[in-house]
Amino acid sequence: MEGRDSAMKITKPEELKQYPEYQEALVELLFQLADDDFILAYRGSEWLGLAPHIEEDVAFSSISQDTMGHAAMYYQLLEEIGMGRADDLAHGREASERRNAILLEEVNGPGHYLQEPRYDWAFTVVRNYFYAQAKKVRIDSLKNCSYEPLAQVAIKINMELYYHLMHWKTWFVQLVNAQGEARERMIQAIEKVMDDFGGVLSLGNKGSKMVEFGLIDSEEVLTERWIQAMKPVFEQANLTMPNAFQMKRGNGRNGEHTSDLESAIATLSEVYRMDPLAAW
Repeated sequence: MEGRDSAMKITKPEELKQYPEYQEALVELLFQLADDDFILAYRGSEWLGLAPHIEEDVAFSSISQDTMGHAAMYYQLLEEIGMGRADDLAHGREASERRNAILLEEVNGPGHYLQEPRYDWAFTVVRNYFYAQAKKVRIDSLKNCSYEPLAQVAIKINMELYYHLMHWKTWFVQLVNAQGEARERMIQAIEKVMDDFGGVLSLGNKGSKMVEFGLIDSEEVLTERWIQAMKPVFEQANLTMPNAFQMKRGNGRNGEHTSDLESAIATLSEVYRMDPLAAW
């Protein structure tokens, strides 16, 4: 394998047996993609009935459903590679085995969905918008992936992602351009999100192999593309563009997580644990 400029493409899972290092890097990337969408879709589902208005309730629910569907596509690719049943990969793995970014597992705010939820809409808008733009950057890169099944999935996801990104961008622009408390809370949310946003753009310990094998562009390239996409939005809103991509609580790509993820998995996998053979 010679990187992203190589003409070589792997078109079928069975071909991976010839390239064990390639397969290892691919599996790591797929878990990152799947686990990101899986946990963020769950956090989105917790807003059902709590969004600012009924139209947003419907729209956010649809976005979360799409996002969970994207996670399912990635888990299915992992199943085809021989990593186990997609349902088991989604629900049966411990927090330490997950590869999602820490930012995405963080709770929506104080309280619990069933007990005095006091969720932070500003944080939700910023997290989802910043993530949607990072996801768009990754998807655009994955459309040229050397593993053809993943490239095809990226093309499918891109069609839905366009609407997700437009939705969150609209919320972001409206709230940061508002006066008073709304703008102040959005600025605070931006600072909070950026404390861990470096983890979203990270490729983890096997990132160099992913790039070498032509699976995805480098962290540096992905980060620069994210910055270029976001810069005009920040300038129009008279906001300072973040210049630090931190991972204050660790790197989820390497299995570092918080108790928020453990409690989320416990809730998500409750039905699975009752009947592991049930269809997800």
